[in-house]
Amino acid sequence: MVTLQSAENALKNVYLGVVANQLNTAANPLLAMIKRSTNNIYGKEIRKAAPIGINGGISAGDEDGKLPDAHSTQYVQFVAELKNLYGKLEISDKALRATSNNITSFVNLLNDEMERLIEASNFNLGRMLYGKGDGILAYVKTYNESEGYLEVDNVRNFVEGMVVRCSSTSNGSVNETYDPFVITYVDRANCRIYTDIQGYNSKGIGAGSYVYVQYSKNKEITGIEGIFSNNTLYGLSKSDYKWLNPYTSTSTVYLSDSLIQTAIDELEEVANSKINLISTTKSVKRLYQEYLAAYRRNIDITELAGGYKTMTYNGIPVLGEKFVPANTMYLLNTDDFTMYEMCDWKWLEDESGRILKQNANSPTYSATLVKYAELLCEKPSGQGKISSIATTLTAPESGDDSGTLQS
Repeated sequence: MVTLQSAENALKNVYLGVVANQLNTAANPLLAMIKRSTNNIYGKEIRKAAPIGINGGISAGDEDGKLPDAHSTQYVQFVAELKNLYGKLEISDKALRATSNNITSFVNLLNDEMERLIEASNFNLGRMLYGKGDGILAYVKTYNESEGYLEVDNVRNFVEGMVVRCSSTSNGSVNETYDPFVITYVDRANCRIYTDIQGYNSKGIGAGSYVYVQYSKNKEITGIEGIFSNNTLYGLSKSDYKWLNPYTSTSTVYLSDSLIQTAIDELEEVANSKINLISTTKSVKRLYQEYLAAYRRNIDITELAGGYKTMTYNGIPVLGEKFVPANTMYLLNTDDFTMYEMCDWKWLEDESGRILKQNANSPTYSATLVKYAELLCEKPSGQGKISSIATTLTAPESGDDSGTLQS
């Protein structure tokens, strides 16, 4: 007979390993390429020594002249707080009792709940991986109270069922008196999100607000965009430590091989960085396929860790990712990234070791997955970003494929 205890045993002994593997390797192709480590963790923080430049004790001189002065490599300390990542599932008492005498139905119940948890966790991990760490999903442009929707600047970070909140500022304090609300429909064609509430103005929601996942504002992992957008990175100011600044190209450009190669060459020459992954939007990836077809070039395919297959640029995988900002391409050296973690995914347990707990004033039980982790890039200057990529191709002039828009 299936009991609450047997359900707990299944979650601990059968499902945990599968779930952890799915979230660590199958959540996102980029995540699967990033190494994981439990080193350099001190209490609740990551403390990692980062080198500045190279060893300076090098020179050429006379046969009997002075030897070079020693000048060891200089270091600064990166400091980053481990972020608290949670995933919660819920099972009703009625559903549990209904399957108590049928092991097959019980297994199907747990499978369904775990698949939904993995799906939600994969979405949010992928989103955070390309975010800034501030938890902001979008900026509210206008709101329509009568029809129940918010028009936002982008909908790539939304999916039906998400529970979100609003803040009046992008980096200020959060007023948690604003009620959370559920996304009921995402109108991707018109960049609108519909919710389960009415009376936006009374909830502090409207034009000028920022939408973020419930309780997550300024508490998410520092993703790829954080390397380029955050003024302070790992406790250091980019204005004080200018070598922290990565390569950026913001001029409006047409997509081409030369455009990509220019960024790769710059990163190799300046930062000695070996780019091994290009991540862009699906639309830019399709545009690059059109570019190759226009020049009658073959599209080479490679297989990444986790079974992902994708096209390449000179052997470098080119990913089409939904969470990359529009008209943007990231050029990354994934060897510079580490996902530091206090431990792998675990069930949150009480003092008696129980993981399934009855929710207050509810005939339901819930279990919570937890992981304490943070993504850290040891060489931010070795990463590149090309933004403002034109949405159409243009025929290069006089055989030139530089990709720069002609005036």
